[in-house]
Amino acid sequence: MTGFGYNINGFGADYTRVKYYEASGGTTTTDGDYKYHTFTGSGTFTISVAGNSAGGNIDYMVTAGGGGSGIDNSGGGGAGGMVRVTGATKSAASYSIVIGAGGAGAINDDSSGGSNGANSTGLGSTATGGGHGSNWNGIAGGNGGSGGGSSLSNNNPGDGTSGQGNDGGTAASDGVPGGGGGAGEAGNTDRQSDGGDGVEWLNGTFYAGGGGAGAVGLAYVPSGGDGGGGRGTNGYGSGATDGTVNTGGGAGGIRLNRGNNGRSGGSGIVIIRYKYQN
Repeated sequence: MTGFGYNINGFGADYTRVKYYEASGGTTTTDGDYKYHTFTGSGTFTISVAGNSAGGNIDYMVTAGGGGSGIDNSGGGGAGGMVRVTGATKSAASYSIVIGAGGAGAINDDSSGGSNGANSTGLGSTATGGGHGSNWNGIAGGNGGSGGGSSLSNNNPGDGTSGQGNDGGTAASDGVPGGGGGAGEAGNTDRQSDGGDGVEWLNGTFYAGGGGAGAVGLAYVPSGGDGGGGRGTNGYGSGATDGTVNTGGGAGGIRLNRGNNGRSGGSGIVIIRYKYQN
């Protein structure tokens, strides 16, 4: 839909034609005057008509895959990095969209803390995959978009990426590991060991929450951060959960594996919006 905007210049009134963006790719929805393109898997965003300033600009969010967790005394996985851009101008062209996978959890006999999430890219922006959780044998939390939580055997949480996420939480003095960092806040460092919350984007949904830690001896179950972070476990069971798919959520940590593998981070997502009418 096109229209006319009314502008005033130094010589009186004139009319400037309103030209809105027109594009295809991903899953398309509308909300009011805005059109959204959501990519839950890799694809192509094609702008067939580039809008002008009277028609508005493009807003978009790129979130990477969340980090996996270890098999024993694991800190929560860090959330995938979250890049938010508002007011962008883009030319008519095809743009490759890559959705990062969530990091795998450590397998039963693995000595790692799981794997970092994979990067997501779109419209010239790259979000960094979330850092893996720690592990009982001295593996520290991994660096990433947000950092993985630490364990007492190596009390160094992973660092988050500036502008994309936050650090993982440190382990408590009694050995309860730290939660994974989220896009909105660092992982919890007290004995609750929750994952850090993510951030609410323009569509009203939270993304990139950190994973809860694997804690022992607590009635409280460490929760994942708002935005898809996985729940931790408070004992010997397998109650920890994966990060939610297409949120970039970090994996929940496991206290003792008892034959269970670590949990996986949630895959990433890219969402693009622009005004298509007025």
